[in-house]
Amino acid sequence: MSLMPTMIDLLARARVDLRMGLPVVLTTPDQAILALAVEPLDTKRLASLWALGPIALTVTARRAETLKARVYDGDIARIAVPSSADLTWIQAVADPADDLRTPMKGPLRSDRDGDVELHRLAIALTKSARLLPAAVICPLQHPAQFAQSHGLTTLPLAAVAPLMVESSPLHPVAAARLPIAAAEAGRLHIFRPEDGAEEHYAIEIGKPDRSQPVLARLHSACFTGDVLGSLKCDCGPQLHGALTQMGAEGQGVLLYLNQEGRGIGLANKMRAYSLQDQGFDTVEANHRLGFEDDERDFRLGSAILKELGFSSVRLLTNNPNKISMMEKTGIAVTERVPLKVGETVFNREYLATKAAKSGHML
Repeated sequence: MSLMPTMIDLLARARVDLRMGLPVVLTTPDQAILALAVEPLDTKRLASLWALGPIALTVTARRAETLKARVYDGDIARIAVPSSADLTWIQAVADPADDLRTPMKGPLRSDRDGDVELHRLAIALTKSARLLPAAVICPLQHPAQFAQSHGLTTLPLAAVAPLMVESSPLHPVAAARLPIAAAEAGRLHIFRPEDGAEEHYAIEIGKPDRSQPVLARLHSACFTGDVLGSLKCDCGPQLHGALTQMGAEGQGVLLYLNQEGRGIGLANKMRAYSLQDQGFDTVEANHRLGFEDDERDFRLGSAILKELGFSSVRLLTNNPNKISMMEKTGIAVTERVPLKVGETVFNREYLATKAAKSGHML
């Protein structure tokens, strides 16, 4: 029936379930697991898990490295949860907030046998749900019956795995004239992805010629910098500096992508800030949380530019990764336009880290 949910619908539902603390069922033809995100886990659901059998805590290799836990599975590690472990123990292993106060979490034993593709999918789902990348896992013997009797969302690996690595198609929703301080001739375009994730925006200044390279910027949302004027980063000055330059030239396109905190979400970004207060730099903080240096998907920007009719750009950026992404996805970068603004005594080390560890041209 056409009213039945598609796999994209089920994927969106699974993300919401995980954020609410509900488990999801992940399956292959030969294996099935029950996965719950650690962050919203409570004692009642943990007790229900224990009733099903032994459980494992799956974390990323980045987090495992901090914990000194052995990594046998490449980019993830499966830590056996002792039968005596409670919710506090599990969350302390997953969350680095108190690592310096209680650095000894173990000894931790990592599992090393069996297929781990479903565990890897569980981690990818927690990341896409903007949660801590950690999940408690329990094997299931009769997944279809279990999911139906408990009303749980089921995701078959073969069907959902391709969707996790692709960018969800974006569709224009609405556009209207929007005079802004940088340029009275402004127009705001809204784009919505098919998978139910956050919407993204394009601010078009003037009427750029689609046959010529347009002055463009990929700007990732930064609530703290763009809205609150945070001095810990240079995002706010970059946003306004880019719009001002476009206004001065009379044309341009700023793509505002809702990928807060380099793609980890605002809550995890605040966790990273807390770790930075403990003395870690921005990359080290991300790694301790279990994330990579940068979790953003810049392909979204390329897709929006193509939807707007552009094929080449003069890119306002200091980030070489944005340039290479544009070129790989069919947008020609005819010129890199530097954007060096917003350095303060509060963000000097942050900018130095971006240059040294992320290759930014500052």
